[in-house]
Amino acid sequence: MPLYMDIHTVDPETTWEDIAQAHFKDVAIQSDFDVEYLKYFYNQDCGKLFCLVEAPSAEAAKCVHEQAHGLLAEKLIEVDPDLVDSIIGNASPNAAGAALVAGPEKQRDSGVRTVMFTDMVGSTEMTSRHGDDVALAMLRVHDRIVRAALAEYDGREVKHTGDGIMAAFMSAACAVRAACHMQAALREHNEAGPQYPVDIRIGISAGEPVEDHNDLFGSTVQLAARLCAQAEPGQILVSDVITGLCIGKGLKFVDAGRCELKGFDRPIETHVVEPLC
Repeated sequence: MPLYMDIHTVDPETTWEDIAQAHFKDVAIQSDFDVEYLKYFYNQDCGKLFCLVEAPSAEAAKCVHEQAHGLLAEKLIEVDPDLVDSIIGNASPNAAGAALVAGPEKQRDSGVRTVMFTDMVGSTEMTSRHGDDVALAMLRVHDRIVRAALAEYDGREVKHTGDGIMAAFMSAACAVRAACHMQAALREHNEAGPQYPVDIRIGISAGEPVEDHNDLFGSTVQLAARLCAQAEPGQILVSDVITGLCIGKGLKFVDAGRCELKGFDRPIETHVVEPLC
């Protein structure tokens, strides 16, 4: 049976008890529609709720929410079972259906993380053609602009990749705004007529990566890197999960179709971010 994830925007004042009650109402009638709501993840700080559900169709899953409590999701997407853990973690639900993470005292999972990769276009060619000093000067422009945007939008630099930066955000919307800021700042830099313009491509995905020694690993990271490699110069390419997380945030996306990405069994739904201005 297909597996779906729905995404709700909720008032951050909504309590965990309110979410649990809505889940219990789903469970009470879900068998009428051959649906099973498996677990949910509530990021109270961001006002986002994610429900994982097995259903014969998206419409059947919607009907349960509609008849149980009327709290419909803004978006419902079919997810690959092999990628579920990388998107929203593999924590087991408690009796109320909330997913938990291990710790000294079990805590509710706070939701997904957002991973961004930047890549300086043509860096190898520029080094070969103009030498290390020119390439280093261009890289410094890239690093200055990217790091300024990370600081402004609460991003964390995970590591420098040589010709780009890998960063992590708690908020998908902040990651997208940071990426737009980077591209706008680079356009302004290039319009000033430098001898060597700097162009970058950016890829963004969201999920629950594995963290070890301040580095991040797993399918979420791999997907963000693949999206970055797939993006055109000056483009910000994001996964379908990002668009769902950014509902109601004033950000615009253009459907870029399904992409066959190395290491992923199924095509990935992709979107291009429209400039903020």
